[in-house]
Amino acid sequence: MIQITDLHKKFNGQTVLDGIDLEIRDDETMVIVGPSGCGKSVLLKHIVGLLHPDSGSITINGEDITRYSEKQIYELRRKFGMLFQSAALFESLSTGENVGLWIKEHTDTPDDQIEAKVERILNLIGLRGIQNKNPSELSGGMKKRVGLARAIIHDPQFLLYDEPTTGLDPIMSDIINDLIIKIRQELKNTAIVVTHDMTSVYKIADRIAMLHKGKIIFIGSSDELRKSENPLVQQFIQGKAQGPITL
Repeated sequence: MIQITDLHKKFNGQTVLDGIDLEIRDDETMVIVGPSGCGKSVLLKHIVGLLHPDSGSITINGEDITRYSEKQIYELRRKFGMLFQSAALFESLSTGENVGLWIKEHTDTPDDQIEAKVERILNLIGLRGIQNKNPSELSGGMKKRVGLARAIIHDPQFLLYDEPTTGLDPIMSDIINDLIIKIRQELKNTAIVVTHDMTSVYKIADRIAMLHKGKIIFIGSSDELRKSENPLVQQFIQGKAQGPITL
């Protein structure tokens, strides 16, 4: 479980996180939504220890990581996998080398075992036999799936997704959504997804947290989100320009 309590963060005097309280349960998909600039990505960076809060705590598996040393934070990150918005593949490496990079860099696993695991993971996400292709030969959707394969190659306890369907057509977006569901079911990990894609939200979320101006203004299920009487929530999910949210 991840327990975030009264988390505060400012940059250059501007408040980005303003007292965040959020519980992320084991084996659930928590989706975080909200307008651009509301603090979603900053919150993710705190969870993996890339940023340190001004105050508040983040407890993971019973330990407050805000008190961790640099060495402990490094070890903590082994529990996480992350799919970046751009997939962030290394063009100088083949697809298979990209997927197996974490194991290659952090373990003494023999090359033949790495190759076997890469093959298994690529098969899992529907990309059989592309190990020798260069990233430049892949479509946007294939790159996203390869990035996902790289994120799960070391069986992380927590899997973070930063805008996983951005830049994809509706069909490929739905394929990614199905993979998010499939991977959580098969690997039994906890997923945290930051997205603006409401179709994706309704399909993959066990629970949803909505941020606005650094505060969580809603936590609940998809049905509860739709039925919320909060005008901020309704404007956001309906995608209306007019309303209390101003950009």
